[in-house]
Amino acid sequence: MDVREQIDRYIDDQKPAKSAELRDLHRRILAISPDAELWFLDGRNDDGRVVSNPNIGYGSQRLDYASGESRPFYKLGLSANTSGLSVYVMGLKDKTYLSRTYGARLGKAKITGYCIGFRSVKDVDLEVLEEVVADALGAADH
Repeated sequence: MDVREQIDRYIDDQKPAKSAELRDLHRRILAISPDAELWFLDGRNDDGRVVSNPNIGYGSQRLDYASGESRPFYKLGLSANTSGLSVYVMGLKDKTYLSRTYGARLGKAKITGYCIGFRSVKDVDLEVLEEVVADALGAADH
């Protein structure tokens, strides 16, 4: 099964309301960056154990670890979870960037160093969220 099929299956497997919101966000992200490399992580580690929620990934970058190792990874992630939806901006060097840049305008969302979590798309300003997506996939180094 290719990545697009995995993504479609993941979105279809959600409850109807969450599936519709995920599909809309996925469509918006692809409209902003139609050529972004697509990823799908099923949340399992190399041993097959579930260690995170599944994620749809967009874009590509190289993540460097303190150990000196690095690996390719997506720039932007989208995931459903029990409390709603999460958008991940990976590789940020400034862990205050998201909250400083978007926090006051985003709406009802919890923002951490690299994650924006919200219960429903109705709780956030989608134009601001689209700015986050464009910023993340535009290769800015924050």
